[in-house]
Amino acid sequence: MSIPPPPGPQGPWSQGQYPQGQYPQGQYPQGPYSQGPYPQQPPPPGGAWGQPYGAYPRQPPVSGLAVAAFVLGVLCCVPALGLVLGLIALARIRKRGERGKGLAVAGSVLSSVGLALWAVTLSTGAVGDFWDGLREAARGEGTAYALEKGQCFTTPSGSLRGVTYDVERVRCQEEHDGEVFASFDLPGGAFPGDEEITRSADERCYALQDTYAMDRWALPADVDVYYLTPTSESWRTGDREITCLFGNADEQGTLTGSLRNDGTGLDPDQHTYLVGEGFLNRAMDGIPAAEAVEDDLAGYRFWAGRVSEALAQETSTLRGHGWSADAEEPVSDLVRDLEAAREEWRLASEAADADTYYEHLDKAYGLVESDATVTARKALALDTTPPVYEEDGGGGGETPGKEV
Repeated sequence: MSIPPPPGPQGPWSQGQYPQGQYPQGQYPQGPYSQGPYPQQPPPPGGAWGQPYGAYPRQPPVSGLAVAAFVLGVLCCVPALGLVLGLIALARIRKRGERGKGLAVAGSVLSSVGLALWAVTLSTGAVGDFWDGLREAARGEGTAYALEKGQCFTTPSGSLRGVTYDVERVRCQEEHDGEVFASFDLPGGAFPGDEEITRSADERCYALQDTYAMDRWALPADVDVYYLTPTSESWRTGDREITCLFGNADEQGTLTGSLRNDGTGLDPDQHTYLVGEGFLNRAMDGIPAAEAVEDDLAGYRFWAGRVSEALAQETSTLRGHGWSADAEEPVSDLVRDLEAAREEWRLASEAADADTYYEHLDKAYGLVESDATVTARKALALDTTPPVYEEDGGGGGETPGKEV
């Protein structure tokens, strides 16, 4: 939305009026008397005050610098320039005998006042606040890409798919469509295309969810990860932000209550356990898109190697912590199962064919999802309902997402 500039000052004379001695040739102001024609009178026998016959005394022109100083002083847009022009105009008026001294003085005074006001606003930070406000308006206060971590919102359509340009923030305790858990900016440059933006959002958002909701077992089964991404139109206005959020797996479903669980409410044992488990969760997210191992044996072998490495990080984290008396034995039993699972994942990563891969995969999942995990979680007062992992791929489905 453009904002028209403030109206400028009017000139020293209204349209159609002229100062004495500057009427257009052959035109003179008419009074309230009856109009001519009148008989032409002969010229007087001598000129006025010694001037040649028919000549009128001419007044000096108005200083253009004086007019410019007055205009700048009224607008107060460049007060320093208005003051300089006013002082120069006064000097030229004295030297050349031009008119406009009053305009030059007024412009200088108004510009001086403007300079004083600018000095006050700079010293109090008002200018910074003004520009911050402009930046917030340009960024889109009240739009989808103005959301921050921890905020919940609803959309006009009630859906987290498609395109939206505005959202309504609500308390997370109320019914809402989405809850923001992270955001990040894409690099500048030309618009990378919807496909590339979706790939970046999918890769980063799933990796960032554990920083906001550390315990995936505590997430409701109907919760999924969505994201808000720039469109080609918003990209041109400087929008580079991808917003990661939780929403209902049902497109028209809603959530109630916050899903935040980022460590502030956890004791040291719970926090350490969830940090270790996070390595495994993020490796599991990298499951290949192919529906079956036969379709991408190389991809599944690489994924199994990543899971094996993640289990090594998890067991190292769990072994290095001093557990409370109630949790020490259950966690030790879990570590033994995880180390056995790590070996099965390693063997799967080296499988020569799909049948061998499936053999080790079944044993690996059985150890990861053993009763020892539930027992350790119960001892730590964590949720004991395990999430469902996709054992046979399934990563090729449509990824939830919304453009803004």
